[in-house]
Amino acid sequence: MRSPTIASLNWIEQNAGIRWTGSLTPSFPPMKPILFTILALLSPFCIRTNASEPEKPRIVLLTDIENEPDDAQSLVRFLLYSNCFDLEGIIATTSTHQRTKTAAWRIHEIIEAYGKVRNNLILHEPGFPEVGSLRGVVKSGRADYGMHAVGPDMDSEGSEWLIRMIDREDPRPLWVTVWGGPNVLAQALWKIRSTRSSEEVGACIQRLRVYTISDQDDSGPWIRNTFPDLFYIVSPGNNYRRATWAGISGENWYWFSSDADLHIVSNEWLKDNIRENHGPLGEQYPAVAYIMEGDTPSFLGLIPNGLNVPGRPDWGGWGGRYNLYIPPFFPYSRQSGHAPETRPIWTDAVDEVVGENGRIHISNHATIWRWREAYQNDFAARMDWCVKAPDEANHPPIAAIKGTPYLTASPGDSIQLDASRSSDPDDDDLQFKWIHYPEAGDFWDWHGIEFEGMDTATPTIRIPSEIDLTRPATTHIILAVTDSGAPSLTRYQRVILTLQPVQTGSPD
Repeated sequence: MRSPTIASLNWIEQNAGIRWTGSLTPSFPPMKPILFTILALLSPFCIRTNASEPEKPRIVLLTDIENEPDDAQSLVRFLLYSNCFDLEGIIATTSTHQRTKTAAWRIHEIIEAYGKVRNNLILHEPGFPEVGSLRGVVKSGRADYGMHAVGPDMDSEGSEWLIRMIDREDPRPLWVTVWGGPNVLAQALWKIRSTRSSEEVGACIQRLRVYTISDQDDSGPWIRNTFPDLFYIVSPGNNYRRATWAGISGENWYWFSSDADLHIVSNEWLKDNIRENHGPLGEQYPAVAYIMEGDTPSFLGLIPNGLNVPGRPDWGGWGGRYNLYIPPFFPYSRQSGHAPETRPIWTDAVDEVVGENGRIHISNHATIWRWREAYQNDFAARMDWCVKAPDEANHPPIAAIKGTPYLTASPGDSIQLDASRSSDPDDDDLQFKWIHYPEAGDFWDWHGIEFEGMDTATPTIRIPSEIDLTRPATTHIILAVTDSGAPSLTRYQRVILTLQPVQTGSPD
């Protein structure tokens, strides 16, 4: 069930000279065959095949909570997954929607409600942090907008705390997920650049991974342009209708088309499954005013579900899929400071998804909503954990593939996959679904591979002999294992198949 962890990808970065930064763009596509060769050789180290916990991502949240209800909604969901992360900071910030105040008090309210259900949560899974540790990492940024809060004498307890976390001795990268304006991050980086050598600044940048929910002040473009090697995920500007993260639930507001289930992101569903009769934490989840949990995609892809690989946004996951390139500039954005990008960033990618009604959707939003039933059911199950005993609630299955998930084949080969070792802690029945995910790789002949038994534990993949390959190419196949519990829960395994050209002769 385990995919490569952050530590595994860092090992590859350090030992193979590969960096997931903008500076790689010219050589990124040809590096893929090298990467997959390395991953195949290192698979015993990269893949956790037992039930032990994967290494937890380090996270600092920046939130303009109280500008509208969705930040509070996202924080409730985040705390239900807080045993999956090392939470090192929750910093109250401003944004274009809330320019002159911060609201750390609201963060504390939700944490106190979490404290009332923590003892029940740990009956279901270990590792949920104590309330005291959470209280200690709540900080505030300056109550000012954007770049007005960046520069000399603009430090805050939030920016100073963030610098302290960046400087911590820890081999794992630090994820900074930005739900509002990122000026706390901007000030931290401004101070680091002003007080340290270029080598020290570069080392700090290499330790950071940033995911911002669009640009909610003018400090985001400044950060990207000033620190071109910073790992940065964003749908730039503030045209939210175009942003990938809107796929979390945004059809009703943003008028894009999908065949995802709208009911499970409605106020009616949230009332029944989250807000009412689920304890004090659920009571802190406000009704939807604009969009349900617009900030949640910033951490949804960090949850260790077997699908998500945090260091590879191009592989796709619950938080969406993103490619590394310089995006086009849309000048109608109203965001102050918005300008053309000067370097590659991790930004909007497109998936082709067949919806429940049989229609094909090709959009960046689909990279998130294609997983909606799974992430909403997972949310509802964890909310049940707040009030139910373990034998009354559902728990996720374990998806397990026999052998290495990194495979190599050539035209004419046939491969059988085997997920029969998958299991369920509640002894529920299991359903198997294998999903071809070509967008995550670089082999785009969708009909060039034949699949049989994709709804069984042991499907067969055939590579037709007539496929013409001039170089190695990769394609991804996702195993989704879903249990029969209520609500049904899904976990994944990712198979990466490298297709090699047929060798037609040997050199003299």
